[in-house]
Amino acid sequence: MKTILITGAAGDVGTHLRRELAGKYRIRASDLRSLKKISSEAFMRADISRMADALRITRGVDAIVHLGGYSVEGPWEGILSANIVGCYNVFEAARRNGVKRIVFPTSNHAVGFYPRTQTIDHRVYIKPDSRYGVSKVFGEALGSLYADKYGMQVFCMRIGNVNALPIDKRRLSILLTPRDLAQLVTIGIEHPDIRFEIVYGVSGNKRSWYDNSNAARLGYRPEDDSEEFAAEVLAREKPGDPVAEMHQGGVFCAVEGVPNPAPLPRRAPKAKPAASAATGKSRTPPMRARSRRRRS
Repeated sequence: MKTILITGAAGDVGTHLRRELAGKYRIRASDLRSLKKISSEAFMRADISRMADALRITRGVDAIVHLGGYSVEGPWEGILSANIVGCYNVFEAARRNGVKRIVFPTSNHAVGFYPRTQTIDHRVYIKPDSRYGVSKVFGEALGSLYADKYGMQVFCMRIGNVNALPIDKRRLSILLTPRDLAQLVTIGIEHPDIRFEIVYGVSGNKRSWYDNSNAARLGYRPEDDSEEFAAEVLAREKPGDPVAEMHQGGVFCAVEGVPNPAPLPRRAPKAKPAASAATGKSRTPPMRARSRRRRS
């Protein structure tokens, strides 16, 4: 049985995936936050923005599903640390530890500025809708580099929205159910002929904006379609921002920040160091600022 590392394992997508893959693989779950274990999986706490942590969690695994990172549009500092530095650390740590296979769940936001009237495939030019989308483009480019230069096998999934059912009109087009997610990830782990591939992480939705023939070529046969929920979803849909409604990336195309669905717990502020009686200055040097608004 293969040992699979899942970073960002405490998040919604990671939790769905761990549940779906339980018993199929030995799962090593990693996150900066605590999680409730599923089955016999192992947990390793880590901050992937630190190379030492990335090296530690990637040692001795057969494949990596790299879900860790800042998961929405937000401050550049958090995205840079988790999605750029952290992503590089995971790929480089995998290379150093001899891990050949990486499944990288990128995002529909890497191409979110395409209009909803256009069907796109895996070969279109990138059109990110946000700084978050830019970070996912970086991950795809990094995967291409490590495949070509170091012979790694990289499977990129431009994920839509992972959920059991769609919550609005946009998600009728981009829904990815947990069991279809697990099928795609399994292809990414097991398919013998993968070198570098980009597919769309969506179910077989009638309203999809994506030509997912590259996933079909690799054996993907989605079991679910959001259409059965369409009447209910459309009945409660209200008009939104016109820019968001026009583009596949939705609200990411129109705003500077999106509430983080999985923020890290706030830490209590540290007590100020005692002042020197002679100078009135702190006796200890100031610490470097560090971002904690990320998932890892």
